[in-house]
Amino acid sequence: MMRQVLRTMVVAAGVVLAAPQTGWACPVCFGDPNSSMSIGASWGILLLLGITGGVLAAFASFFLYLLKRSRMAVGERVDLYPSSQAGSPS
Repeated sequence: MMRQVLRTMVVAAGVVLAAPQTGWACPVCFGDPNSSMSIGASWGILLLLGITGGVLAAFASFFLYLLKRSRMAVGERVDLYPSSQAGSPS
């Protein structure tokens, strides 16, 4: 079993050394940073980060909603922004 794993690793290393162009970076990463492919990839990354942030914000707001509803069910006063009421008399 160990000989087969070693043989596979040697063959893979030989393929990479025989054809070094396959190990290089893609034209988007290695090429011109102002090309349309690079700009499109950057916008794609920003879009995916925005979607991820939006989903995380939705989860956080849902858990805050659940916290508020559970406190209302127990009968506690729900005040998510206590600093806005600090100066006003109750």
